[in-house]
Amino acid sequence: MSGASERDVTLVVNGVTRRVRVPARRLLSDCLRHDLGLTGTHVGCEHGVCGCCTVLLEGEPVRSCLTFAVTVDGQSITTVEGLARDGEMSPVQRAFAECHGLQCGFCTPGFLCTVTAFLRDNPAPTDEEVLEGISGNLCRCTGYQNIAKAVHRAAELIAEEAG
Repeated sequence: MSGASERDVTLVVNGVTRRVRVPARRLLSDCLRHDLGLTGTHVGCEHGVCGCCTVLLEGEPVRSCLTFAVTVDGQSITTVEGLARDGEMSPVQRAFAECHGLQCGFCTPGFLCTVTAFLRDNPAPTDEEVLEGISGNLCRCTGYQNIAKAVHRAAELIAEEAG
């Protein structure tokens, strides 16, 4: 690739400012995984359908397999690696573990990012709201029951932490 088709991009990833030179058409998912070594973001369908690649961009869930890295220059990104704080799992991560909301784990990073944003915006969701909130993420292993339970449990844990 010639230098003219590459761009310097500055990203604040999980609170750390990172500068990387990427081809103009580098997907954010590839930038995170290959350029920055953050392999927690998974790539499934590469069409934005499965949700495995979901990260938080300025706090909002986005499909990193549909986003060019150059379009998010200067913005804040949270990947699954950034959900834990001070070595402690986030309430959403703890809830997924407690409620067995995962099996093979491939879709889990996308679910964790999606649910983190969902519960921020809807801290006490109904069953129907949970199903709608996770509907953009696909899992081929579970029947979604434990994932839905994990979302409700995460809401409880967040409320407990808020005091």
